[in-house]
Amino acid sequence: MKKKNVVVIGGGTGLSVLLRGLKTFPVDISAIVTVADDGGSSGRLRKELNIPPPGDVRNVLVALSEVEPLVEELFQHRFANGNGLTGHSLGNLLLAGMTSITGDFSRGIAELSKVLNVRGNVYPAANSSIVLNAEMEDGSIISGESLIPLEKKRIKRVFLTPENVTPLQSGIRALEEADIIVLGPGSLYTSVIPNLLVPGVVETIRRSKARKVYICNVMTQNGETDGYSAADHIQAILDHCGDKLVDEIIVHGAPIAPQLQARYEQEGAEPVAVDVSRISSMGVSIVLDHFVIERENMLRHDATKVSKAILRM
Repeated sequence: MKKKNVVVIGGGTGLSVLLRGLKTFPVDISAIVTVADDGGSSGRLRKELNIPPPGDVRNVLVALSEVEPLVEELFQHRFANGNGLTGHSLGNLLLAGMTSITGDFSRGIAELSKVLNVRGNVYPAANSSIVLNAEMEDGSIISGESLIPLEKKRIKRVFLTPENVTPLQSGIRALEEADIIVLGPGSLYTSVIPNLLVPGVVETIRRSKARKVYICNVMTQNGETDGYSAADHIQAILDHCGDKLVDEIIVHGAPIAPQLQARYEQEGAEPVAVDVSRISSMGVSIVLDHFVIERENMLRHDATKVSKAILRM
């Protein structure tokens, strides 16, 4: 029986967590990863070397790699001192080096994928740096992914500059061949939607006969999705990209432990409310279950359980 082609679109920690689970199933995985990051080591390399930010791509490569734990640790190692090295992770520097050697960011990723024995394909959403901008409800414009949540204002819309970003053709091809397309998990406005704004991506998803699944965040994000329900998350995607992008939503539907909820409240986050009737009225099916695990006083998606929900016939 032919393996299912699963394309996952997103960025950030949530995407890496999911991919670690998904790679244990007999599927062909492609990950399309955001390149709008402009903070930390990624932001510095982006500015100094004029390359797309490598951080989210690095985490996805590690999540899909099949190497000794020590090699993974080495790739994720962050220098604590050293003139110019402080704060950089070795994986980011290797991606920058491979981009320099091959002359192309996506080719650099492909070559490093061989070194790391990566299970699947990793594609940047675009092969060049893009800037994420947000128009707030008060009309102000904020430029730079890392600065948007710091404004603590309600986001009206996000958009990319330059507008004529070229999509990566291999990523578009992966979407065309997909049996299942997964949006998220990840920050709604800074990890998921930026990928969808790259020209050609939404059009390809809309044409696709694949099942389209959105994995909703469990908690709201301070400065980004304050007070958002699960339906609000879907509505934001529809407002930016139009319809026919989400067939079903995977959403956590069980109470969060009080002590954990209290910890998240300190960060200005609360559980995402699941408004079943509103979601249904959008024509979106709901997969509701206990989808999280608690680890080190943090909530993470249960990657195995979410993967099973994605892959069920």
